[in-house]
Amino acid sequence: MRFPYSETVLEHFRHPRNVGKIENPDGKATEGSPACGDMVAVYIKVDPKTNTIADIKFESYGCASNIATGSIITELAKGKTLDEAKNISWKEASEALGGLPKLKVHCSVLAVEGLRSAIQNYEERHGLVKEQKPTTVEVVRQRLKKVINPLTGLNVVRTNLVKDIEIKDGTVRVLVDVPQDHQFAHAIKEDITERIEPLWDVKKLVVEFTE
Repeated sequence: MRFPYSETVLEHFRHPRNVGKIENPDGKATEGSPACGDMVAVYIKVDPKTNTIADIKFESYGCASNIATGSIITELAKGKTLDEAKNISWKEASEALGGLPKLKVHCSVLAVEGLRSAIQNYEERHGLVKEQKPTTVEVVRQRLKKVINPLTGLNVVRTNLVKDIEIKDGTVRVLVDVPQDHQFAHAIKEDITERIEPLWDVKKLVVEFTE
């Protein structure tokens, strides 16, 4: 099926801005899933003096709309304060691209979610979250739904890789049904750490694997 893309969408698809990965970013996030066809990773560097996004890059895995929206979102966010960047909407991104086909609007939503999640990651790591609710098993489970099982492209909760979650005295323990020496064990542990460790009341994270 061919979609009627605007010239602006095609321009950002052919020559995307801010593509790549920032080493040691201040905040980062990945939204979407390869199994669903679209995924975007967003990396940000923040100027702590002005609380603005000094640099931002993205990696996209998906269609032309996914790449174009990642490109335009980074353009819209660069130089803005964190609060301003959080208020960028999918409609604003879509309009900046000259509109998107209805079946591709979700791509702009995905890019916006990636930006907001990267900002949230930064704010959590720096103790800037205003509403600090206690971390519960359900909070951890919801976050783990964004950790991808590399074998299927679906999340580790949906594919039943997460066998147990325990929280006690600030320590979160996650049991993953993957052998310690599995080729993807390290990647899964890193992704879990990225999602759970920034939570304000988590003192220690323990990721265990099955034998």
